[in-house]
Amino acid sequence: MSTGFNVVDLVLNASLVVQLVLLILLLASVASWGVIIDKSRLLKRAIGDADRFETSFWSGIDLTKFYREIAGSKKDVAGMAGIFEAGYREFGRLKQEAGLAAAAAVQAAHRAMNVSQMREVDRLERNLAFLATVASTSPYVGLFGTVWGIMSAFYELIGVQSATIALVAGPISEALIATAMGLFAAIPAQVAYNRYADQVDRLEVRYDTFMEELSSILERSGARKPAPQGSAA
Repeated sequence: MSTGFNVVDLVLNASLVVQLVLLILLLASVASWGVIIDKSRLLKRAIGDADRFETSFWSGIDLTKFYREIAGSKKDVAGMAGIFEAGYREFGRLKQEAGLAAAAAVQAAHRAMNVSQMREVDRLERNLAFLATVASTSPYVGLFGTVWGIMSAFYELIGVQSATIALVAGPISEALIATAMGLFAAIPAQVAYNRYADQVDRLEVRYDTFMEELSSILERSGARKPAPQGSAA
């Protein structure tokens, strides 16, 4: 009669090395899920902020007034709003204080926006490398535990006159759990990494496009009239 399949018993009866492998994989899985949940909230908020900003920006609002609203906000300015704030502030400051030509001021504003964009992308990409590491290494860590467990199982057969599958079925089952645990840790991390990396890339494209559009707007604005009043920080 079958005694049933009990994963807990198999883990508790596994060798110390296999147990350590399982513990490492469990910790990696828990940590990756923490990153997955945190990154999901961060990117969802970043995408929503970008959508709302573009709606407001292209609604025909006066840019100086829009800048003052963003600069005077008590909330931390990030994402597309942060890029706009950095570029428009630099443009106004140079036009008013340095009296530079519109083209030179636009170039300086573009550099300021580029720095802000790189900081934002770095913030969005933070910990994505950890997910990639968990996804790529967990199967191999689990395989190491499996190989070690199987070697231990066959080592126990040394000196046995009549070897049967029953003698190694338990130890091999214990070892194979390491492979399963490796996949359990790797698959969600890989799926999340692919999804979040794609979302970050899409946001970066939106940021690049907005920077070019704002640079064109500032160039036309600077060619028509003096720098916007009150835009300097």
